[in-house]
Amino acid sequence: MSIELLHTDHAPKAIGPYAQATRANGFLFTAGQIPLDPVTMEVVAGDVTAQTEQVLKNLSAVLSAAGCGWGDVVKTTCFLRTMEDFAAMNAVYARVLGQATPARSTVAVAGLPRNVSVEIELVAVLPG
Repeated sequence: MSIELLHTDHAPKAIGPYAQATRANGFLFTAGQIPLDPVTMEVVAGDVTAQTEQVLKNLSAVLSAAGCGWGDVVKTTCFLRTMEDFAAMNAVYARVLGQATPARSTVAVAGLPRNVSVEIELVAVLPG
């Protein structure tokens, strides 16, 4: 088995000892993305809707760098600071993913990095 680390400048650089994503055995595993602007590395302003938009932009950039799209995603895990944000996060998620309907878990957590409202990670099947 080979493991390959993936990095793109179109998503935030890792802010710790981890990779944006890894390729292994035909799958792509991403790190959790929070709503950081990849240029400024600052949390985007706004509510969970704006933050979810940025998280999904970041994940789209990682998918693209791996040659994947949302249709290749088999599983997502969404972390919310509060389940009160579920409907707003879900509306953005549904719009961005379109016809893609991967398996998903959504959980509320006690805290997220930089006190953000949402973090999402995913697993995708690599092309070819």
